[in-house]
Amino acid sequence: MFLGEYQHSLDSKGRITVPSRFREQLGDKFVATKGLDNCIFLYPMEEWKTIEEKLKSLPFTRADVRSFARFFFSGASEMEIDRQGRTLIPVNLREYATIDKDLIIIGVGSRIEIWSAANWGKYTREAESCYEEIAESMVDLGI
Repeated sequence: MFLGEYQHSLDSKGRITVPSRFREQLGDKFVATKGLDNCIFLYPMEEWKTIEEKLKSLPFTRADVRSFARFFFSGASEMEIDRQGRTLIPVNLREYATIDKDLIIIGVGSRIEIWSAANWGKYTREAESCYEEIAESMVDLGI
């Protein structure tokens, strides 16, 4: 399970250092794709395959399913971590997430999210202002 928040920077070649606590769980190869809320999602291969199977089982005759699948899969890249614990973030994903230098890497259970520091700051300020409302709505989901 991925947990925690880490501040990092993109190097001049577009690489990030993956937090050491995440490397083993992420594995040798993993998938990065466009996430929701303008962040990047990183999935271990096993988790990616599970999501892929779920998406493939949905009816492609529905426009919303086709749109989400196009968005999700077209932005995906198979990635690896080098010996120094770094990985190259593809340009299309950096542009999508508006990451130019400072970034935040967070663990979100079964995935990792990479945010521009500015977007993460804005998101957390907005979420904190309605945290109790969000928590109350989670009760309806059985949490």
